[in-house]
Amino acid sequence: MRAVIFDLDGTLADTSGDLINAANACFRDLGLGNLLSKETDRLTALRGGRAMLTLGFSRVSGFGEADILAQYPKLLAHYGANIAEETALYPGAVEAIENLTSDGFKIGICTNKPEGLAEKLMHTLGVRQLFGALLGADTLPVKKPDPEHFYETVRRTGGDPARACLVGDTVTDHDTARAANVPSILVGFGPEGDVSHLEPDAILGHFDELPEVVARLAL
Repeated sequence: MRAVIFDLDGTLADTSGDLINAANACFRDLGLGNLLSKETDRLTALRGGRAMLTLGFSRVSGFGEADILAQYPKLLAHYGANIAEETALYPGAVEAIENLTSDGFKIGICTNKPEGLAEKLMHTLGVRQLFGALLGADTLPVKKPDPEHFYETVRRTGGDPARACLVGDTVTDHDTARAANVPSILVGFGPEGDVSHLEPDAILGHFDELPEVVARLAL
């Protein structure tokens, strides 16, 4: 069976606002105020909690790796408690997925977000039922860009890894698709911005385009 596998953060939804809020909550707890900005630090937010803590602490003195390790679980707790205050799916995502499903494609999520948080977000947004499988950073011993993370996601949807593609937004997703020897589709509307330099097989300007783009790939 053919399959379309999605990244989550920055691909299906812009989660950066809630992620930055969680990091800033940690900084405020330490008396440092808000060290990250939603206007300038969105890309760092989508690279994960440790990246946000590293950037924030780099803007003040006296904090290092031990503080990052100590604050990381607190950041996850803050985030999990407020996971969809500002997060919403990108326009057209649900309709595109429903169209692909109607055309017989298996649908899954392969994300480097912790699985529990990814599951909670999808349930909170009311769309978990659209995806046959969801694998997070801690589901397997490996994660993207290791192709096995992608392959296992496809298998758990009931799809064939040789007849699948990956929809993402960053070089990590592109490298995962290349390692898996499958087509790479990158969104051009996410926080990453212009992704043309990565030379994916296709760039989406809007999710409305996805069913036609996937059809052209002839999986």
